[in-house]
Order: sequence, then structure tokens, then C-alpha cells
Amino acid sequence: MVFKLTRKSTPVALLILALSLLCTGTAFAQEATAQSNAVAIDTVWTLIAAFLVFFMQAGFAMVETGFTRAKNAANIMMKNLMDFSVGSIGFWAIGFGIMFGTSVLGLFGKTGFFLSTGDPSTGAGLWQFAYWIFQCVFAATAATIVSGAMAERTKFVSYLIYSVCISAFIYPIVGHWIWGGGWLSAKGMIDFAGSTVVHSVGGWAALAGAILLGPRLGKYNKDGSSNAICGHNIPLAALGVFILWFGWFGFNPGSTTAGTNLSIAVIAVTTNLAAAAGSITAMFTAWKRFGKPDTSMALNGALAGLVAITAGCANVSPISAILIGAIAGILVVVSVEFIDKVLHIDDPVGAISVHGVCGAFGTLAVGIFAQKAYGGADGLLFGGGFKLLFIQALGVASVFVWVFAAALVVFSVVKATVGLRVIAEEELKGLDIGEHGMESYSGFQIFTTQ
Repeated sequence: MVFKLTRKSTPVALLILALSLLCTGTAFAQEATAQSNAVAIDTVWTLIAAFLVFFMQAGFAMVETGFTRAKNAANIMMKNLMDFSVGSIGFWAIGFGIMFGTSVLGLFGKTGFFLSTGDPSTGAGLWQFAYWIFQCVFAATAATIVSGAMAERTKFVSYLIYSVCISAFIYPIVGHWIWGGGWLSAKGMIDFAGSTVVHSVGGWAALAGAILLGPRLGKYNKDGSSNAICGHNIPLAALGVFILWFGWFGFNPGSTTAGTNLSIAVIAVTTNLAAAAGSITAMFTAWKRFGKPDTSMALNGALAGLVAITAGCANVSPISAILIGAIAGILVVVSVEFIDKVLHIDDPVGAISVHGVCGAFGTLAVGIFAQKAYGGADGLLFGGGFKLLFIQALGVASVFVWVFAAALVVFSVVKATVGLRVIAEEELKGLDIGEHGMESYSGFQIFTTQ
């Protein structure tokens, strides 16, 4: 049908045209507003998640302090404080660029140092600031894992040197491989929130440090048997675990970096279920092996479940999350015993087992339990064959080789120069006095009765 404009119809046509343009403009305005709101929601969500992950530093500090002796509590707190402080500067200056800069052969980034991609005058530039703080708290998490495994006998200055190295170089290179468009990312490796990128990096660095450092005085007897050196404050450690569990709801769902991505609900569910299952199976495993439901093992079981689900939290079903967490809870008890009594590696808080071993397991578990319906690809149990599992295994092995070797070099250089371990007298008195000239619990006395 063709309309013919006449003198009488012209005003009507103009009115229709004006109304049409008004409606179109309104639609464009609504679309722009919706887009602007989405950006704002994503930014706020990412920042809130970053703040939750930052609060995990308090959790780590409490867990490590509670699982060690009172005479070293201030030293543990200082190491956690400096992990974040020196790590933030190192990650701002170098680490972020290595992790997310323009890739060189898929191995490391070469641009974006000193947060040069941040620009307060543009939307994309402002987003870089939000994304940086989110990634910075992740880098600090990887660094602080090592503190517990090397507790009660490490020189403070040596630990500061290590903190800079892991935040500025060791961790960002792994991050580039998997999250920054590097070679493992290109192969299709899935590590959604960092079972390997964050936790295994910290765990394998802790392994290297604990080996070079040697055990605490009195830990092992001449016949090779192990002596328990109990932590001084299990309630504090328990509070730390609850804080970490809480912070993990920023760690895993926050890794969407999008509050408009409703999969954050599924991720929160899988995260919680894995932690719960890990705590239960660790408790029963310890109960069976030691005759009592050991509190410290149950606490580490919750962390083991959290670490294990971190890789696949966005790619597995709730049932699979329970299975992954349950296996991790059993694995952490067995691993702690094996590392202590067979390998004779002294890890006061079980960091190597919780983060290194369970992080590797969780990454491999993606290749077994992943379902395309939840995102990504199907794993072995859901018709995907061995392809994804092989990629996951390649990533686990590659990261272990890089991190363990790099950490060995760092700790060896430190040991040969400024020294890695405090003298025996200082270790016996406690690092609080020897390294910091103070006591954590000044004025308190412990009385023993016959």
C-alpha cells in the first residue's frame, strides 16, 4: 500500500514522523541506560568480590597463627601483612603487565606495566582499575600460602624478598599461561578461579621453601619418627577458616567479574557444597585413622574442598561438586600424613597438602566432572573423552615444573646471600622476640601443674 501526501495529510504525516523519532530516541536512550547500568553492576560486583578476597588475608593470618606456637604469632601476622603490602607494589609495577600484557609466544606479557592501561577518563580505562584490584588480591593469596609452610624458622627479610619475586614474576607467568591468553589458555585448559593459577602456585612454592629450609627444631627424631608440634590457638584457626570460607564467595563467584552473569548463583552453590563435603570426609577420615575427630584436620578439610572446587566451580553440577570436595577432604588427610611422616617435610599448617595437592586434584577433576551444560566442555564422565583431562594434566605438570624450579632458584639465592633460616637460639626463643623485638601476648604466663 502506498500513501500519497496531500496538503491535508502533511501535518498528520509530520506528527507520525515526530512520534516515530521520539519513540526511536527513547528506545536508544533506554538501551544506553541499560548498558550503562550493566557496566556499573559488573564494576561494583567485581570490587565487592575483590574486597571479600582481601578479607581472606585475615583468614590466612588467623589459620597460620592458630596452627603455630604463641612465640611466633606476631611474625606470622607480619608476614601476612607484608605479603599483601610488598606484593601489591610488585604486582602493580611488573606482575599485572606480565600476566595480562600483549603476549610474547604465549609465555608472558610485555605491556601494561605500572598499570599503564588504567585511564580515569574512559570507561574501559576505569574498568582496568577495578580489574587490577581484583587480580591483585588473587596474587596476594598465592603469596601468603607459602607463609604457613615456612613458619617458625624463616628470616623475615628473606621472606620479604620471596614475596616480591612471587607476586612480580612467578605467579604472573602462570596467570598469563592460563588467564592472560597464553599457551595453556589456547589449548583450552579450564581453571575458572585458580585451583592451579593461585593455589597450586602457592603450594608448590611452599614445597620448595620447606625443603630448602628444613624442619623445625625437635620436629623429627633420629629414627625418623615425627613429633607433633601443636598450634597454640585452635579457636583462632577455626575463625580463620570461617573467614576464608566466607571470602571464597568472592573468590569463585567473583571470578565472573560480572554481576549481570547469573551463573554466580550456581558457582556459589558448588563452592559451598564442596567445602561442606571436604570438612565432613576429612573429619571421618581422621576419626578412622587417629581414633578421634581431629579438629585441625576437619578445618583443613573445608579448605581442601574449597581449593579443589575453585578450578571447576563454574563447570560442574552440585552433585559433582560434593564428590570433588569429598575426595579432597580424604586426600588432604592422607597427604598431610605422607608429607610429614614419609617425606619428612615440615609443613606446620598443611599448606602444601591443602593448596598444592588439592589444587592439582581439583584442576584434574575438571577433566573428569565438567559438563557443557554448566559451561566449557564435557569431561570424561560426561562423554567428553580424555581430551580435556589430558589438557588439565598438562597444565598441572607444567605449572609444577615452572613454580617449583623458579621457587628453588629464588630460595637458593636468598639462602646463599642473606640467609634463609634464623639461628637455633632465635628459633627456640621465638621469632616474635628475635625478629620483631616484641611478644604477641605480653604479660601472659603459662602455668603447669604436676
